[in-house]
Amino acid sequence: MITLKDVIQLVADVLLLEDQIKNYDENTQLLGSIPEFDSMAVVSVITAVEENFGLIIDDDDITADIFETFGTLHKFLEGL
Repeated sequence: MITLKDVIQLVADVLLLEDQIKNYDENTQLLGSIPEFDSMAVVSVITAVEENFGLIIDDDDITADIFETFGTLHKFLEGL
């Protein structure tokens, strides 16, 4: 089971945002709100998710909506 805390920690690790992690929750906006979270970050996060959580994410399943907030990303990953 992947927790919201796991998702936040993974994104923070990938984007080197450790000092900001205490400010993040399920409603924290990602794309367009965290400057480091750009299209390259999406690829890095997907790779890290697959490696760390043992999931396989099909390219066709990836939409901008998934990366709206930490909550939407968590919900997507729980459904895999």
